[in-house]
Amino acid sequence: MEIWINPACSKCRSALSLLDAEKADYTVRRYLEDVPSEDEIRAVLERLNLEPWDITRTQEAAAKELGLKDWPRDADARDRWITALAEHPRLIQRPIITADDGTALVARTEEAVREALAHSKS
Repeated sequence: MEIWINPACSKCRSALSLLDAEKADYTVRRYLEDVPSEDEIRAVLERLNLEPWDITRTQEAAAKELGLKDWPRDADARDRWITALAEHPRLIQRPIITADDGTALVARTEEAVREALAHSKS
């Protein structure tokens, strides 16, 4: 299992604390330093079963500078969104956990972290 985190994020720290308390086996990816490629973002989106705009932090300064709220949310614009996430990783919602069974979750709640743990134990 891998967890994409921003160490400054309280939700990320909470998720890590829960993973540690459950003695989970996981790898940390500080995605602001080890920025995911467009292909990695596509792969995670597939595992999440979400679209790029679903995992975009639209209140970030970069989102406002790019005018993301006005971008179309359709198949034709999908690659544009993915490029924006790769070029501005702060826009990626966090934390994201990729479970051992091939699923992934945006783990902003304790319930989501526990679900990721369940997917990694099966």
